[in-house]
Amino acid sequence: MDSDILPAPRAADLTSCDREPIHAPGSIQPHGMMLLVDGDNLHVRQAAGAIEQRLGVIEWQGQPLETLIGLPLNAKVAALSVSGTTGGLMGRLSTSAGEILDVSAHVSGRHVIVELEAAPADSMPAAAVLDWLATEAAGFEQAASLTSLCERAAVAFRRLTGFDRVMVYRFLDDDAGRVLAEDKREDMHSFLNQHFPASDIPRQARALYLRNLIRVIPETSYQPVPLRPGLALPAAFDMSDCSLRSVSPIHLQYLANMGVAASASVSIVKDGVLWGLIACHNETRRSLAYEVRAACRALAGSLARQIKAKEEADGYRQRIRLRGFEDDIVGLLSRESPLDEVLDAHLDEIGRMMSCDGVAILRGPDLVASGVRPSDPDIRTLAAWVQAREAEPVFATDRLSGLYPPASQFQRLASGVLAITLPGDEPWLLLWFRVDQVETVTWAGHPHKAPSSDPQAPLTPRASFDAWQETVRGQARAWTLPETDAAKRLRAALMEVEQNRRLRALNRKLTRILNDKEVLLRQKEFLIGEVNHRVQNSLQIVSSFLSLQANASDSPELHTALEEARRRMTAVALVHRRLYRGDQIELVDAARYIEELCADTFAFMGNDWATHLTLDLAPIVISTDRAVTLGLILTELMINSNKYAYGGAAGPIEIILVEDRNDLRLIVADRGGGKVTFRKGFGSRIMDALVAQLKGEIIYADNGPGLRTTVRVPIRSVRRAA
Repeated sequence: MDSDILPAPRAADLTSCDREPIHAPGSIQPHGMMLLVDGDNLHVRQAAGAIEQRLGVIEWQGQPLETLIGLPLNAKVAALSVSGTTGGLMGRLSTSAGEILDVSAHVSGRHVIVELEAAPADSMPAAAVLDWLATEAAGFEQAASLTSLCERAAVAFRRLTGFDRVMVYRFLDDDAGRVLAEDKREDMHSFLNQHFPASDIPRQARALYLRNLIRVIPETSYQPVPLRPGLALPAAFDMSDCSLRSVSPIHLQYLANMGVAASASVSIVKDGVLWGLIACHNETRRSLAYEVRAACRALAGSLARQIKAKEEADGYRQRIRLRGFEDDIVGLLSRESPLDEVLDAHLDEIGRMMSCDGVAILRGPDLVASGVRPSDPDIRTLAAWVQAREAEPVFATDRLSGLYPPASQFQRLASGVLAITLPGDEPWLLLWFRVDQVETVTWAGHPHKAPSSDPQAPLTPRASFDAWQETVRGQARAWTLPETDAAKRLRAALMEVEQNRRLRALNRKLTRILNDKEVLLRQKEFLIGEVNHRVQNSLQIVSSFLSLQANASDSPELHTALEEARRRMTAVALVHRRLYRGDQIELVDAARYIEELCADTFAFMGNDWATHLTLDLAPIVISTDRAVTLGLILTELMINSNKYAYGGAAGPIEIILVEDRNDLRLIVADRGGGKVTFRKGFGSRIMDALVAQLKGEIIYADNGPGLRTTVRVPIRSVRRAA
């Protein structure tokens, strides 16, 4: 005995509709027949329905499918089994009794399920069906609104199916449903615009509507026909994709309570989600031929596409409208006036943007509001609660009291709230309010069925579908997706506007600072020029005095000493004049400075020196105070070369300036008679003191011939000259 043979059906004794295993009833509706075929050898293992009478066979269990339905169809089923896909209509079979049967098949696990139903005596030609579908689809496209589209669909499906009543039923956000359109016999009760509770269609039923796009119950009073033989299984066999699958007895009773003798439902699936149903009811027995079901599926697909197009068009128009408001508001806020003043002056425009009843803006202790709204204390308390929800920069609800219980005190004024928060030292908060929209909802029967006191009591559907009205409070008109998207964009735009305002304010402040600094710099330059003029005059007086003293002295030693002192004084004057010019104040290009200093110094020492000078200077920017000291060191080195290397005559001198990581090296090399070691005189002691002042070192080396002097000093904040 195989362990996966289908069991016999069991009674509906469940206590929860959502747990009822409607996908595995173990039985079928009696108007058709089912064969459960082994996918490996295509032998029939189980069957349901009047197999013996309608197919004219006595022994069918274990028989090849070929024996029962013929070789051509058997080959198609074999291909379907190998591919593992779900199939459709496989063909038509003429029985020995002269009955014409539609045969369809699909794969379920290790099995192939073959379903047989009576074919209609007169089928509509395929060309006529396609032409009719094209005409109806064109009519769908011409519908001006979602309501008119659903009305056209109800008429089209009733004409196609021939049922007494056809309703277009839409699922709402809370899983309840509403009848948007209806076409019916004139003498029948109307369900138009009535609501049905979510419990009428349990979750597992909605899942099956996504898999089986059309479901037909030709007679609601039927007795289920079990699969034979009824052997026990460890787990019920999945019959989700079976057209003949028996319906939940609870649902059958539900239809009977509505006075429905036959029903059909066609799923409306938009973007992979069950949007709604085409619900068909008849007061007498009625079935749908296979080609009519195929036409229903095609027409439902066309309807779903047009629903999507209409909803997207409505959303697009709303987005265009909101974009216009956004541009206007951002334009107003971008003006130079203070942002809080602009917002206060244009509260009405901000409110109209979101089609709200009231609006409020809160920044720190300041609150401005307009329109229908809660009291100021209530707004402040609500704002603090919204700001505490840091993960939601945009907050939207149409049932505020359900999330924020204190709102029940002012739900008449603000059941709906849309809020955006702008971060900052003093966060901004914009709130839009929508008043309570008291709505009278007409239900098809009482939606709040009292549960049974016995938890083990079997489920029973509600018996009354008389119109029952309920007044709904505490709910505002819902915020749409385009509106919440617009709020997000407005928030980003406001943040950008605020940042731009701050940048402009900083730029104005920086401009004032720069202007003030420019004035100070001009004053400093003037003072530096005046100081330089006075220093140059003083140095010139001292130099002239030393020259007079040297000329008046008869002592050669004194004359030489005074002359050397005068030359150093003149070198200091040159350094000062080169550094303290109008275009050099805090930083100087050391290479340019040394080049100009050398030109002046050698002009002072004699023009014939210029032909012997070789310069290799890297462009290094150094501070002015370091340049002064470096210039004095260079001047002293050049005087030493003139004095000791060439005895006062002209000779080759090479001056090199390089940057070595955080240090700079100044090299002065001659080809004269200087030595590496010599007696340090007054000039050498001055130079050592200057190098020590820069926290550097001086190195003497043999230049073969001549002397090579390297001065290495650390540099702070050194950068290349542009």
